[in-house]
Amino acid sequence: MNTPAPPSPTPAGSADDQLVKGIGLWGATFLVIGSVIGSGIFLTTGGMIAELPSTTLLLTAWVAGGLLAMAGGLTYAEMGAMYPRSGGLYVFLTEAYGPAVGFLFGWACMLVILTGSIGTVAVGFAEYFSYFFPSLSTANILFSVPMSWGAWSISAGQLVAAASIAVIAAINYVGVNSGNVLNAVLTVAKIGLLVLLPLLALASLRIDPVYVPVVPPDTARPLASFGIIMIAVMWTYEGWYYVAFAAGEIKDAARNVPRSLIYGTVALTLIYLAVNLAYVYTLSVEEMSGVTRIAEKAATVLIGPAGAALVAASVVISTFGCNVAAVITCSRTCFAMATDRRFFPITARVHPVYRTPHVALIVTSAWSAFLTLTGGYETLFTYVTFASVLFGALGGAAIFVLRARRPDAPRPSRAWGYPVVPALYVLGSVALVWNTLMERPGASIAGLGLVAMGLPFYWYWSRQDTAAARP
Repeated sequence: MNTPAPPSPTPAGSADDQLVKGIGLWGATFLVIGSVIGSGIFLTTGGMIAELPSTTLLLTAWVAGGLLAMAGGLTYAEMGAMYPRSGGLYVFLTEAYGPAVGFLFGWACMLVILTGSIGTVAVGFAEYFSYFFPSLSTANILFSVPMSWGAWSISAGQLVAAASIAVIAAINYVGVNSGNVLNAVLTVAKIGLLVLLPLLALASLRIDPVYVPVVPPDTARPLASFGIIMIAVMWTYEGWYYVAFAAGEIKDAARNVPRSLIYGTVALTLIYLAVNLAYVYTLSVEEMSGVTRIAEKAATVLIGPAGAALVAASVVISTFGCNVAAVITCSRTCFAMATDRRFFPITARVHPVYRTPHVALIVTSAWSAFLTLTGGYETLFTYVTFASVLFGALGGAAIFVLRARRPDAPRPSRAWGYPVVPALYVLGSVALVWNTLMERPGASIAGLGLVAMGLPFYWYWSRQDTAAARP
């Protein structure tokens, strides 16, 4: 294991002091919720039922995912209060395990975890945007380029996805307040729209769900199948910890980051469970199985064609808002690494007028836009979830490392239920990592390969840093 990280080459506060601390407690809580609710809750349940046709296990998976996120939120709250600076998990990993592990996480974030998440959500945005403009669908292939592994096709929907990221980058470029206010407005709107579905289902009660038997008789490998549907669940919960990445722009971050993590993860669990209850009381297992646009189908059953239009508008708002929050997060990771002299120095620049890390914002947004052109929805989110949960498990374990190595360090917030709650989060994450590796070995190994590609760059920037520190 690496030795604990030395003090950052740039004093922790000096770079963040150039940024505007414009995000309060509720803004931070909306950042937690807004970062998470994107396209997943509208799209994943049908695929989950196709893999494991059990109403009971479907709802159990959503509750388990929420409990895992809440355990993670309680764990990260302590470390977020200890290190209230831009970078979030990158900072926690660096402080606990050393700069190499922190760098590899930051590298993975910029290469696939955060940028891949943004790209995936943007593709979801394009899928539903095409409801109103069918010619802009991802099914409308504009051209194909012959490659050694097959044709690389570019669709109108992929271009829409890339364009949406460019618009969000422009909004965030001119100030964190503009991005934060837009995120808050869109988050309130999408919560309101999501709540409509359970209310309509409650009024209808079209289906009487079957909860027994818990495991369908024809399911060959129930545990493996449950692990597979948990991949989709954790993708849908992905992003609850993003608020810590923007700590350098949060007012009283040592107090507000922990509170926002707890409030946000509790709210997300309740919202997701309510929406999935709406699905199972509106559609039978057979009607849900394999349906991609599950929310659209449920709303159409409840209120007719207007329901489909309502859901499509909800997803457009939801996914766009999710990426408003995610673009902030991703650029701040790049900024934090650059201020530590572990990435291109130019990305540490702060705009003299808008006081945003504008170069980091452009670099990470451009790469996210490119990723929308490279893969399908399932491929992207499998890469993202595997790499993210892998580092998330290390991040959860970091609380034990820091408690052992720095017992006297100030801890404005202490993890509730320590050591049991953090241990449950770590064990749950490790189990999901292992199951993903077993069931999706190709995508998982590809994700590990992308992470390992960062090692030569780490050695290069480490040598540059050492040379710069010499008298």
